[in-house]
Amino acid sequence: MSLDLERQLTFASNYGPFFELPSWLQIPYLELNLGTFAAITWGGLYLLLEPVAGGALALVCLAAAAGTNYLRLQDPIGTNQISIAVNVVSWIAQFVGHGKFEGRAPALLDNLFQAIFLAPLFVWLELLFMVGYRPELKRRVDKAVKIEIAKFREQQAKKVRKDRVVRITMDAPRCGDY
Repeated sequence: MSLDLERQLTFASNYGPFFELPSWLQIPYLELNLGTFAAITWGGLYLLLEPVAGGALALVCLAAAAGTNYLRLQDPIGTNQISIAVNVVSWIAQFVGHGKFEGRAPALLDNLFQAIFLAPLFVWLELLFMVGYRPELKRRVDKAVKIEIAKFREQQAKKVRKDRVVRITMDAPRCGDY
């Protein structure tokens, strides 16, 4: 997914710290820059939405922020170049993949908040479901996804029917055509 948190945090970590903490409050490689703030924000949201899985993902977010801060300090230019390249390739792959396999634009065009904040949690939960995490939640999510897919397909079918009606209407002879 092109909204890969680690790549986004690489960009955000380039901003310097918002302010300096006392030395006894500092955590190595988690200076209070935009990347760390984003990791705390995402992690906090995930923790509120799904405490167990969200707590684990919050730790992943903080580890990703620390990792990108570390890499940025070691090789800022190389880290940014790789991050930009991977980001561009991922965005292209996302649009191509959605167009080819789903026949539609990525969901980020429908709901930006959902795409930026909730999509990573959804992917994380899908991974956890594969190893047996909360099977009752998986059943509910699968059911809701099927309903949304059915709604989407019905909307697509309505568009096709509407396009056919418009095409037939435009092809029909008009009063002055005789």
